[in-house]
Amino acid sequence: MHGFANPKRFLGLARWLTPLLLASGLLVAGGALAWGLFAVPPDRLMGETVRIIFIHVPAAWLGMAGWSAIAVASLVYLVWRHPLAAIAARAAAVPGLVFAVVCLITGSIWGRPTWGTWWVWDGRLTSMLVLAFLYVAYIALAQAAEREGVSARIPAIFGLLGAVNIPIINRSVVWWNSLHQPPSITMGKSAIDAAFLVPLLLAALGFSLIFGGVVLARMRALLADRQAEARLRRKALEAV
Repeated sequence: MHGFANPKRFLGLARWLTPLLLASGLLVAGGALAWGLFAVPPDRLMGETVRIIFIHVPAAWLGMAGWSAIAVASLVYLVWRHPLAAIAARAAAVPGLVFAVVCLITGSIWGRPTWGTWWVWDGRLTSMLVLAFLYVAYIALAQAAEREGVSARIPAIFGLLGAVNIPIINRSVVWWNSLHQPPSITMGKSAIDAAFLVPLLLAALGFSLIFGGVVLARMRALLADRQAEARLRRKALEAV
């Protein structure tokens, strides 16, 4: 893993891995969504509205996974000073925010016919909303640090502290009396019928591949920006 902290080696890997992840993710996610939307039967209790789980659940998982990636990359940066760790954290922030927002929107659409309201200050919903705000704050903080040319330690520390919210989201439906249903998929067992579970897991896999491809693409773009800025600074010094 230390070898891929070298930007040149990373770019060599990411150049072919990025399109592979994006293409395979679009294929798998598209097939899973088609399966879930058109082939899966309506649920006995929720009817046709159950089909939103094929977007909502993967979005929730990846919203949390995005911040988990930020936390891990931040830890690596703080401990080992890997040159790509701060870039990886920044790259995961925007797609993580997108999935968190998609989770909130689809959850509200699902909640209207199920609970009779678009929004309640439920533990799960509130903690996911906090996660979205944390993403916005992290993105602003990381951009400010980059713009001012200061150390990436402050965004990294914020990324670690924000990870406290992830177990809160995960356990909120267990810790508090919640309108949100309890966990349907846990270690080694599932309360979801196989007719729904298989396309759901495929959708989660497809969106995860897309997430990985987007993160790699953003890392490449951020590296290119830094390299271009470094070249401009060298030329400016040579001209003096």
